[in-house]
Amino acid sequence: MTVIAQDPAVRYKGQIVTARIAVPAEDLRVGPMGYRLQLVDYDASRRHFNGQHKLPARYEEEPEAWRRGDAAIVEDYRFHAQNTYALVMRTLSRFEFALGRRIGWSFSTHQLKVAPHGMYDANAFYSPEHEGLVFGYFTGASGTPVYTCLSHDIVVHETTHALIDALRPRYMDPSTPDQAAFHEGLADVVALLSVFSQPEVVVHLLRPRTGKEAILINRKDVLPAALRQSALFGLADQMGSEIESMRGSALRRSASIDPDPALKDTPEFLESHRRGELFVAAIIGGFIDAWSDRILSSGTPNQRHFPLARVAEEGANIADALVTMWIRALDYMPPVHLQFGDALSAALTADLEVRPDDSRYQLRAHMLARFAAFGFAPASRRKDPVGIWDAPPTGLRYDRVRFESMKSDKDEVFRFIWDNRTALELRDGAYTEVLSVRPTVRVGIDGFVVRETVAEYYQVARLTPQELTDVGVKAPAAYLRRLAELEREAREKREAAAKGKAPPSNDGAPDGYDAALDEADEGIVTPLYGGGILIFNEYGQVKYWVHNDVFGSGQFPRLRYLWDEGLILAGRDGTRLRASRLSTLHRLRAIGARRAFAEGW
Repeated sequence: MTVIAQDPAVRYKGQIVTARIAVPAEDLRVGPMGYRLQLVDYDASRRHFNGQHKLPARYEEEPEAWRRGDAAIVEDYRFHAQNTYALVMRTLSRFEFALGRRIGWSFSTHQLKVAPHGMYDANAFYSPEHEGLVFGYFTGASGTPVYTCLSHDIVVHETTHALIDALRPRYMDPSTPDQAAFHEGLADVVALLSVFSQPEVVVHLLRPRTGKEAILINRKDVLPAALRQSALFGLADQMGSEIESMRGSALRRSASIDPDPALKDTPEFLESHRRGELFVAAIIGGFIDAWSDRILSSGTPNQRHFPLARVAEEGANIADALVTMWIRALDYMPPVHLQFGDALSAALTADLEVRPDDSRYQLRAHMLARFAAFGFAPASRRKDPVGIWDAPPTGLRYDRVRFESMKSDKDEVFRFIWDNRTALELRDGAYTEVLSVRPTVRVGIDGFVVRETVAEYYQVARLTPQELTDVGVKAPAAYLRRLAELEREAREKREAAAKGKAPPSNDGAPDGYDAALDEADEGIVTPLYGGGILIFNEYGQVKYWVHNDVFGSGQFPRLRYLWDEGLILAGRDGTRLRASRLSTLHRLRAIGARRAFAEGW
């Protein structure tokens, strides 16, 4: 299918730069509606249905104007439908290829709803409540309509949010500053590398520095600093000229961040949408380094010129390999409380399993170097290979379970975890549940098949202040004082009710009953979460075990961050986490907000 390669504002010889991409074959219903996506062209702002669209059944049947990139496609809602559908399905198929299995959405239905003109607003977001993606449109600074569904990176970015949520649903919960930053950062990385994986775009980005019809590129122009200036800054300048604050400026900020290990501890970069830019900067910086090294090492020692087409092709291939590496990493990440070090170890491990020989691009070495430059080390302290997850505990019991059942049966996996609860550090007093069991089949670069089963489980405990102390979990002093105040108020209310001075509460409950008073007898509870990932090999043995202890020392910095940022709400009926909305995060990013939620304006 033909799609816009980058953005409608990016043109060559007056035509919008388009690309031809492959999508999973299917017979679409009018809408379009397919087996994984339903496009609903309803405008909530105008309360108007723009109708259903019938897409060309074959590439050869597309209007010539679409393939040429005529300016008229900007107002062609039928092309809008194709562009959105094709990019969503392309992103889904990219994830399924990388992970080696089908991926369901985070909700119960099979089809993702997509509104290409859902609202009059300079925003776009994924909404699990509405089971879909909403793309806005608005009048740009030039006075012309701007449609976010026509931006390649925005469509891929929002689809990636939906897929991350499907694979790691707890990542939407407030936790560490890294976890929210990762959701936004990985969506940016997948979107940007998807743009770079198109040779048409790379040639376009490099062409202005070499002449319009040049076929060669100078050696100095493939050095890391030059590629950063031409490719990264060129992309940032062209993306979002009408909606710069929404994403163009964010890419420019990420590209312009100089590596500094002290940045991650500054107040500015503790805020999630800014912290995500450090994640993007590390990965995209590693991409540029790998690209430059590949070109320079493949020529003669003093070669002064390189074929432009080959430079573009190598850049596209590296971008494709890198985005696959980071998608595969999701299977090797803990289910809760993710930190960048966890993500890095996951990426290194996932890549090693399928691409043991990394001599061609040296992506793992470049990722390690770039993350280290920003002060982020792998969570694993393993030295050979560096940063790879450690081997699982020894002495695990396998004699009471059947691996054939463990490939798909959550109860069988729970039996394995239960039999090994001491070795796997399951905590008494915490509820345990197996969230998913996913068999995977991946083909390595050597042609051999890598078969794994990925099982995800989590633990949750709701503890009173005294119980927190009993299990060794520290909590912020100000937070504990607030809980003590609420307990005292509830106790006073109970005593007043006992003396007949307070009216009955809670309709439908016994006279004088108040749930908060019962809570006060034991203390208001605080929710704690933990969990792990078990990676089984094709013989049913555990290869990797990645986990976060529900009663571990990592809970204190998490609770402190949540309390300081106003993300944990304490009330008489207990504490809860503030709901996280990606639409809000996008708007904060768009306006360049530098505030904590606790400020409350």
